[in-house]
Amino acid sequence: MKINNAELKVTAVRRSQYPDTNLPEFLLIGRSNVGKSSFINTLISRKNLARTSSVPGKTQTLNFFLVNHDFYLVDAPGYGYAAVNKEKQKKFGMMIEEYLQKRKELKRVFLLIDFRHKPTEDDLLMYNFLKYYNVPTTIVLTKVDKVQPSKKDKNIKVIKDTLDLVVGDNMVFFSSVSKMGRDAVLKLIEDLIVEEI
Repeated sequence: MKINNAELKVTAVRRSQYPDTNLPEFLLIGRSNVGKSSFINTLISRKNLARTSSVPGKTQTLNFFLVNHDFYLVDAPGYGYAAVNKEKQKKFGMMIEEYLQKRKELKRVFLLIDFRHKPTEDDLLMYNFLKYYNVPTTIVLTKVDKVQPSKKDKNIKVIKDTLDLVVGDNMVFFSSVSKMGRDAVLKLIEDLIVEEI
């Protein structure tokens, strides 16, 4: 898939603000600082359409990026950042839950997990939440370039054992530095869009 254009089209906190174009949507979710902005920018080959921040917890809305006028990448607020107060965390949770339950345009979730570490309790809660709602999910293992080759097999085993992937869910190794995984993610999106037609 060639990316010709991409723009931030809508920022939303409730259903009434979602786009009404009926285009396929792909939700990106993960812990604060896992690399969601870098993931988006790498996919669309743009340096800073999605703003990377040194301050975790910056994204506080659902951000709908329209790509090629064909589909949306939907960036969700990062979870697990302690400095975000409980009330805000609860609002984020309700916003994500409403989106996951009610959004028929949602085709797949990309759950980003830092490949350097064992999935956190929050990662596990989020994946189990997605399983509960039968949402097709791809685990995107970010920052792969920062793990020594000798440690990769061990890290893969820890992640698989922790998450207990369901049939149909898959994993993609991703690096915003080397662009590893970019083509695999775009091919998956393309295949799911073609299924729609």
